[in-house]
Order: sequence, then structure tokens, then C-alpha cells
Amino acid sequence: MSDAPLPEEYHDQIRELHALGYGRNRIAREIGRAPVMVSRTAEFLGLTFDRSKIEAATKARLADIAERKSLLAEDLLSDAEKLRAQLWEPTTVYSFGGAHNTYEEHEFPEAPAAEKRALMSTAATAIDRVMKLIPEQESSNLDSAKSMLGSLGEALARYSREDDEREAAETEQAGEG
Repeated sequence: MSDAPLPEEYHDQIRELHALGYGRNRIAREIGRAPVMVSRTAEFLGLTFDRSKIEAATKARLADIAERKSLLAEDLLSDAEKLRAQLWEPTTVYSFGGAHNTYEEHEFPEAPAAEKRALMSTAATAIDRVMKLIPEQESSNLDSAKSMLGSLGEALARYSREDDEREAAETEQAGEG
């Protein structure tokens, strides 16, 4: 591939659009040629593009993305909190089945162990994503927060195991009685 500029027939048009303050990509769209060819031709013609507007736009875009990440982190944290709260709320467990595909349901004072594990797993995933979305400069206490969340996760896992054991013992006792 050649490093040659566009043919002369484009030179005046590129000069005019450049004088109007158009950037390289906009000139490329206007004349229907590749941006790299506009750059080569502009360089050949001694024209340069003011990058300060591009730099400012890039900074603004990055700030917008950072704000969106922050809002997403807040939403995910709220989701994790709602999931965690469901561990202790009355829960209806249902199923369809049998020869007649009947609907059965049972209300529990709080989520059964299997549902608690699923809720905790989902909450943990949301919390993990939050930790990845928080920019390091905004998370001066990130290590202590991770430690606290890790301890919370361990405690909830321990509770879930104990609850499973308690449930198994109750089932065993009911079978003996």
C-alpha cells in the first residue's frame, strides 16, 4: 500500500473543509475517502488538525463513562442488598409436576437452604462486579471493604452449611418419629 496522498482533485476540497475547522474524520466522510488518506493528504499539503477539541471530547467521554460505571455500581450494590434481604423474608417455593402436571406450593418463614445458596451466589456476583467497577482512586478503603465483604461471605456460607445440617437433622428426626 502506498503512502501517497489523495489525487490533486481532492486537494482544494480538503483545504476548504480544513479551513472551516472540520476534523479529519468529518472531512473523510464529506469527501467519501478513508481518514488515513485524508491524514496523508493533509500532511502533504502542510495542514494540521487541532487535537485539543478531540482531547477535550475524549476526556468528557471518559468522565461520562466513569459516571455511568459509578451509577451501575450503585445499582448492583442495591441489587445485592435486595437479594441478601430475601434470605430472611417469607418465601413461597413452588413446582409443577406429577402425572397431571399439578401446581404445588409451600410458604416458608424464610428462604430454604437451596434458595439461600442461590441468592447468596447471585448477591456475591453482584458485589464482585461492584468491586471491579469502583475506580481505585475513589476506593481508598477498598482493601478493608474487600476484607469485610469476604468475611461476610464466609459467615453467610458457614450459616448456609449449618442451616443445611440443621435441616438434615430435622428431616432425620421426623423420619424416626
